[in-house]
Amino acid sequence: MKALITGGGTGGHIYPALSIALKLEEEGWKVLYTGSNQGMESEIVPGNGLDFVAVEVAPLPRRITPEILKSLFKNMKGFFQARRIIKNFAPDVILGTGGFVSGVVVLAGSRMGVPTIIHEQNAYPGVTNRLLSMTVDKIALNFAGAREHFPGKAERKFVLTGNPVREKILHTSRQQGIRNLKLNPGRKTLLVFGGSQGSSSINQAMETVCREFYGKSWLQIVYITGRDNYQQVIEKLKIDNNRIQLDDSSNIKIMPYLDKMEWAYAAADLVIYRAGATGLAEITARGIPAILIPYPYATGNHQEFNARNMKENGAAEVILDEELNGELLVSLIKKLFADQLKLNSMKRNSRKLGRPEARDKLVKEIRKIADTKTGS
Repeated sequence: MKALITGGGTGGHIYPALSIALKLEEEGWKVLYTGSNQGMESEIVPGNGLDFVAVEVAPLPRRITPEILKSLFKNMKGFFQARRIIKNFAPDVILGTGGFVSGVVVLAGSRMGVPTIIHEQNAYPGVTNRLLSMTVDKIALNFAGAREHFPGKAERKFVLTGNPVREKILHTSRQQGIRNLKLNPGRKTLLVFGGSQGSSSINQAMETVCREFYGKSWLQIVYITGRDNYQQVIEKLKIDNNRIQLDDSSNIKIMPYLDKMEWAYAAADLVIYRAGATGLAEITARGIPAILIPYPYATGNHQEFNARNMKENGAAEVILDEELNGELLVSLIKKLFADQLKLNSMKRNSRKLGRPEARDKLVKEIRKIADTKTGS
């Protein structure tokens, strides 16, 4: 059997797709991943040993501007590139997980009569998946409530699967994470990241956090800044009299990006994060307590919905982006690490929200859709 998988732009679209692609390959499928050369997928997917081919795409401007003609032309070109790829590869099924590249590829496949399925990670679906819902065969959801935001004609296509998580996220041990990141096994570990592209507001607050906890013998911090923000973060921490030595002996490890997030999750006792659905699926699959700072400009404010759900279920504390500052974050970190009973409760509640079976559920749906083509 053959599967063409597409999704790109951010880790939230890429990692669920990657999880499914790796599982299908493990089961003997031939898998081809289609993305954009400009997206993160062009590095992440080949880095995981999968075949990758690119098509040209561009985001459509929100307003009518001269740029919209360039975007339409590029996406039309990508559409015909996708048709050629589909014709040559002859997939039994196409899976799209979101992003502009997913729209072009899935639309081309559905017009060519290939069975298609899309996966929506968020409570409020992105524009690409809302448009594709009219043409695809099946719509897999992470949140049941997302169906309310799709066109009514899509109602019979829904299946609730959860958000797929890579097997390495589920099974990497704390010992492996500590060893691979060269951490101290006797310290508590705080993991900080703002999603695949980083967060300027979290980075700003983290300057105070790093200065407060630098040199503390009981805590170590794994801090992922995002590639675009890394140099600025480093420069800020190395100025004035409170200079931080960021060498191998430091209890603060700062990096622009970490491809092996399974190491960081395995080591973490507490996570500071935005509230993207894919990251939350990974955090809850590991049962990690969290401090969530939802991105305020997410479509439909879905990140705040995600974060509130975690808090209401006792798995996280929430700080709104507009309220975030370094002093508040320091205070909450100290409060949580000082209350091990609360952390343990948050950990249990986080694990209850996790859906480690989501990948297998979605793979099962893919098999069923592929079977409609083969007639088995």
